[in-house]
Amino acid sequence: MRLAFWRACNDETVVQTVATPAPPVSMPSATGDLDLHALGQALLRKRGWIILPTLLALVLSLVAVNMVTPRFKSEARILIDGRESVFLRPNGERNEERNPLDAEAVTSQVQLLQSRDLAREIIKKNKLAELPEFDPVLRGFSPLKSMLALFGIGRDPFSLTPEERVLEAYYERFTAYAVDKSRVIVVEFQSRDPELAARVANSIAEGYLVLQQDARQQQAKSASQWLAGEIESLRRKVAEAESRVEDFRSKSSLFVGTNNTTLSNQQMGEINTQLNNARALKSDAESKARLIKDMLQSGKPIEASEVLNSELVRRLSEQRVTLRAQLAEQSSTLLDGHPRIKELKAQLADLDRQLREEAGKVSRSLENDARIAAGRLEGLVASLDQLKKQASSTNGQDVQLRAFEREAKAQRDLLESYLAKYREANTRENIEAAPADGRIISRATVSNTPAYPKKLPIVLIATLATLLLTSGAIATGELLRMTAPRAATVYAPPAEVVPAFVHEPVRAPGIVPELPVVSVVEADDAPALALREPSADFSGTEIAPEPDEVERLADDLNGAGAAACKVTVLGTASGDSITRTALTLARLMARQAKVVLVDLSAASPMISAASVDPVAPGLAELMQGEASFTQIITRDRLSRAHLVSAGRPGFDRVQLQSPRLVLALDALLRVYDHVLLDAGSASDLPADLLMSQARAVLVPDVSMSPEARTLMCDQLTEVGFSEVTILEKPCQASDAVKPGPRVVAA
Repeated sequence: MRLAFWRACNDETVVQTVATPAPPVSMPSATGDLDLHALGQALLRKRGWIILPTLLALVLSLVAVNMVTPRFKSEARILIDGRESVFLRPNGERNEERNPLDAEAVTSQVQLLQSRDLAREIIKKNKLAELPEFDPVLRGFSPLKSMLALFGIGRDPFSLTPEERVLEAYYERFTAYAVDKSRVIVVEFQSRDPELAARVANSIAEGYLVLQQDARQQQAKSASQWLAGEIESLRRKVAEAESRVEDFRSKSSLFVGTNNTTLSNQQMGEINTQLNNARALKSDAESKARLIKDMLQSGKPIEASEVLNSELVRRLSEQRVTLRAQLAEQSSTLLDGHPRIKELKAQLADLDRQLREEAGKVSRSLENDARIAAGRLEGLVASLDQLKKQASSTNGQDVQLRAFEREAKAQRDLLESYLAKYREANTRENIEAAPADGRIISRATVSNTPAYPKKLPIVLIATLATLLLTSGAIATGELLRMTAPRAATVYAPPAEVVPAFVHEPVRAPGIVPELPVVSVVEADDAPALALREPSADFSGTEIAPEPDEVERLADDLNGAGAAACKVTVLGTASGDSITRTALTLARLMARQAKVVLVDLSAASPMISAASVDPVAPGLAELMQGEASFTQIITRDRLSRAHLVSAGRPGFDRVQLQSPRLVLALDALLRVYDHVLLDAGSASDLPADLLMSQARAVLVPDVSMSPEARTLMCDQLTEVGFSEVTILEKPCQASDAVKPGPRVVAA
């Protein structure tokens, strides 16, 4: 749908603007820059209002610092290093490495220095309550302080207790802080008497160490008292546990023998040993008897040790050796049949028989020993079985007995550890010089230089502050006067622009038409801008509409608020007239709201020429992705309104029909209070882009009849505009409009 139902204007109106020159004056330029030379001249003219207060502040500050009673400051330094001796530690902690103190521990020691208990000790030790410096009541009644107390500005000293008054004065003069990245604490104290300041600072440091020592001794005393009570209780518990063990052992017959073993276990061990010995004896006797018997049956010589060690066998063996010797001797002279030889052989045979009989007896005695060992073995086995049965029946009682013994042992060990700790705590309590966690590394000395007041810094600060305040007040007043609303500004067709601070014309070749030459002038103390009319016949970039009609329209749109968030300016007049009217309306509305003017017609270069950046890209470059929002939005030269051009010269108008343009306008509607669309004749623009939630401002041609205007208004209402406003005539370049307040910075 295209909005092409109105009559186009065939004849364009050519308007020329002539500005009336005025005397020159140095004023801020049209772009909002300040004239520092004029500001300096104003400060120079009113130098008396700067010098006199500054000298007065210098004199008053000198008098004040000399009237104040000086205070002298002394400081002492304490090093927190944990000076506990290894010999004073408990036995279990002597081999442990103590962790160094952290920042929180040092800060805690600072709070200990500021404790009220330590403050009371220092006040009592140095008799500060008797000095008028620390008790204002001793100086007498002060009507000024009483009057201030009545109005709640100060505190009446008489309403406080003596202790509160002295403590308040003490803490006002006392400062303690930790040095960064160290374990050193600085103690500072101020007083009118330098000797008193040094004495109190040293007293605070010494009192802090004494307080730590007392805390350690008190801790050891509390520990010893608690351990004494626990030891008495543990002694009773240990006695009860041990008596319970002995009673249960006697009732269960679980008596303890050697090596801390029960009698039943000890007996089983002994019987087991005897049983092994009996088995060994039986086996040995049976083996020896079997060996001797085998020798006798085989007729071999009896060479067993049990037989050879027999006394009878040794005598028989000796007799046999003697008879064999005699037989050998007689056989050398006598034959075998000789009676002597036969006698000797008969004696040898009888000796051999006796030896064999003796070996048989030994064998039988060994067999008897084996049978005895077997009987003893059977008895030991029976005894062992009996003890095993007895031990199995007492296992449960033995387990219970061991539980009682463990409990008794635990109570005994705890008692012994408590006794050791009690002895250590009692020893630490009796040590009078228990080391503290800190030591004084620098004592306070008497200072001869006052710490308060700092005369030179106070005088310099008061003087410089007065100088800056008076200069700032005068400069602020001058800036307000310079930036106040001025006389009407009239603009001519584009030509060369000559700012007040530039001697040569500034051009933007190939981008916009040349602007008129601008010079800053002043007539009757009312600054204005005089524009030099160029030779070309072209309407101006900055226009002035009918004040009454357009200003009322601007006030109505600002008052409508969100209902007039989107305003479409279109009509049948010439493109320059519509653009001039839209720009004038935007500038008037920008006095009270955030306004942006979007050029959709591109029928006139006025918007680009009015921008502080005439060569900035526009909507066409935004649709092509060649520019961003921050690049296409520029500021107006003489107002707070923002401007968005259609595009650089030669752009394709098809880009203005892109659907993305609707999204771009929605983004602007979220940021600005009012978005004005310069639609021109709107012959080739989408209707949705112009009508969606928009109000219309119709700029008609001067020659349009009232009936045609009414018909056009009805048609615009029917196509979708929420409200239509028809102007009487377009804005003319010769009209005047008062610009809004100038702004120095965006």
